[in-house]
Amino acid sequence: MGEQVIGAAPPHKIRINTIGLADVRAALREGWKDFRRYPLFGLFFGGIYALGGLLIVVMLSLYHQPWMIIPIAIGFPLIGPFVAVGLYEISRRDESGQPVTWRGILAEVFRQRERQLSWMAFVVLFVFWVWIYQVRLLLALFLGFKISASLPAFLTVVTTTPEGLLFLAVGTIVGAVIATVLFTVTVISMPLLLDRDIDFVTAMITSVRAVVENPVAMLGFGVIVAAAAILAMVPLFVGLLVALPVLGHATWHLYRRVVALS
Repeated sequence: MGEQVIGAAPPHKIRINTIGLADVRAALREGWKDFRRYPLFGLFFGGIYALGGLLIVVMLSLYHQPWMIIPIAIGFPLIGPFVAVGLYEISRRDESGQPVTWRGILAEVFRQRERQLSWMAFVVLFVFWVWIYQVRLLLALFLGFKISASLPAFLTVVTTTPEGLLFLAVGTIVGAVIATVLFTVTVISMPLLLDRDIDFVTAMITSVRAVVENPVAMLGFGVIVAAAAILAMVPLFVGLLVALPVLGHATWHLYRRVVALS
């Protein structure tokens, strides 16, 4: 079967469907099925994500900034939607009956640098940088000279001192706000940009509409994604080998349920 031509979808032809938690559960089940159907692809993209996390930890340790490991690890899932582009393409091809091959998948991933998805990558990385900047600012405001070059000592400070507990409380709120904003503008826009030739602003607006019109289902999915990603990072990022592909495939199927294109 030949390659599918990705057609244009004018903004006025994009309709947002009403979905519920049952659709979220169905998307997660379909994500798991896709992972089981194409496990090597999933492990490959999940491995890239996991190795990226490990590399960050090693670099921070070498530069004697282990106290940044936890904030970066918490913020690391923010870039997950961009890494999952290959997984969206696998689900798209499987759904449309196209062959799922290494050459086809990787070629499509590299092709995105010439399309609007590259702008979304900039948005994601910018938000990730904002998160890191906010963490450094909060560290300076609440802990000041109590920042330690040792990770165990840093954990002791933030969990046993009033300043540390306040830093954790404010940091959690700020992080939740940043993560919610990024999730809202990317959860649908990423797969939509892969699927159709539209501009990234329209894609982000569509994603925001999807979340606003289906707040319980979409934000519920966001909580599941965040919790699964954070738990998967605990054993040295190893859990991401499975969590990322399953969640990536699930995101594609949720996109297909919530967005109607003509």
